[in-house]
Amino acid sequence: MSLLDELLRFVGEGSIAGLPPLVVMAIPLILGLIVGFFIKKSLKKALIVGIIVAVVTYFGIFSLSLGGLNDIITQYGPMSVHFVVLLLGMLPLSAGLIIGLAIGFLFG
Repeated sequence: MSLLDELLRFVGEGSIAGLPPLVVMAIPLILGLIVGFFIKKSLKKALIVGIIVAVVTYFGIFSLSLGGLNDIITQYGPMSVHFVVLLLGMLPLSAGLIIGLAIGFLFG
């Protein structure tokens, strides 16, 4: 129990770079809320674009071919992976971020 007591005392009375630990723990939660909100908005727009592409393809105005998609994936795939790795490198991965992502995605 002494470890738990020491941890709770640090959270209540300690400081990290002059800031209270609760403030430092709230930063990833707030970032998670913001990122979750933007992910939900982006997925809504992607779903709308996907439905429009499916309708346009069905009526024959636009055709999808595996060769064309292969060229697009070859050209833009490594660049998109690079940006995802950069984004994940900037975000502080913690339980607060995961909880914030879930709340921001569900209620955003």
